[in-house]
Amino acid sequence: MIKVLEGVRVLEMGTFITGPAAAMLLGDLGADVIKIERPGTGDPFRAFEGGLYSPHFQTYNRNKRSVMIDTREAADRVVLDRLVAGADVFIHNFRPGIAEDLNVGADRLKALNPALIYCGISGFGHDGPDAGRPAYDTVAQAASGWLRLLINPENPRVVGPAIADAVTGFYAAFAILAALHEREKTDRGRRLDVSMLEAMCHFNLDDFTHYFSAGEIMGPYSRPRVSQSYVFACADGKWIALHMSSPEKFWRGLIAAVEKPELAVDPRFAERPARIAHQEDLVGLLTPVFKSRSRSQWCSRLEQEGVPFSPVYDSSEALEDPQAKHLAIAVEARHPTMGRFRSVRFPVNFDGQHLSEIVPPPTLGEQDEAIRNPRGEVWRDRRKRSADAAE
Repeated sequence: MIKVLEGVRVLEMGTFITGPAAAMLLGDLGADVIKIERPGTGDPFRAFEGGLYSPHFQTYNRNKRSVMIDTREAADRVVLDRLVAGADVFIHNFRPGIAEDLNVGADRLKALNPALIYCGISGFGHDGPDAGRPAYDTVAQAASGWLRLLINPENPRVVGPAIADAVTGFYAAFAILAALHEREKTDRGRRLDVSMLEAMCHFNLDDFTHYFSAGEIMGPYSRPRVSQSYVFACADGKWIALHMSSPEKFWRGLIAAVEKPELAVDPRFAERPARIAHQEDLVGLLTPVFKSRSRSQWCSRLEQEGVPFSPVYDSSEALEDPQAKHLAIAVEARHPTMGRFRSVRFPVNFDGQHLSEIVPPPTLGEQDEAIRNPRGEVWRDRRKRSADAAE
């Protein structure tokens, strides 16, 4: 098993998605992630569908160990402080002020371990007029301008998965890796503050750049028009997606695939700028054409003509595609009590090797004994290293 972060110890007091997602990414890379949970109930995501092992919890909590610690209890704080002294990273995603109430504020923990990379994730930042507001995925998407780019103006409804939560977790993990790299040179830790609002504004960079550069306020169809992206329903009710972008050869390939040579000389579609301006007309012309054949038939024709396309898969189909199976994207393991666990592997290969081995998400407090009473396990104390660096 490839463990490029082997030897890095991460403490996570995360709930729901952002904190757990950041820690999971580090765990995927081989870090030892200890999830500190509330006794009895643990991460609220555990019980999202009853029980304490919901699919929601499983999504973001593989490659971790679980210990139950009540940080408001003096005896448990002794355990916590020992963990902090030997940790490299601490992650939480509480609203500002809550970490201090739970005795895991940055000042206290960094006094215990100055080399600690302390990462606090929030909705709107750790200070400012909205710092205390509750924030979830949809709130962050809306506040950053991202949600408006996804919504059908004729039927405004929230759509899609928890993008802001996952994206913020990625940014947090990215920043933690940078801080760990810096610490190799300085032996000093960092306090990192990552907000969902800031993460999603950065993720929405294209939208803001168009506004700053050209005064353009983009909408949900702005990018699909420019990129010449389409989704069509086929005769069997399945969908297919096309993305022709700017090379003219893809447009010519589509004309050949749909057997409509007249489109090449139609002034509405003859040039890319015209196709952008008249995309709705093109959709109207091609919709009945694509309904004339099955999705598999269209896949064959489009592939033959070199058009960028894909079937619009659902989760039961995507990983059964021959290319996905070749890449071994789906992985699985077995938990000793919860049974079979299936997931999607980390997407990066190292020297041609997949990170395909995973550890199923832990049950609540599964490693309590091993973590509270370690025997034969090396627990580094970074306080000495930090003190030496300060001299």
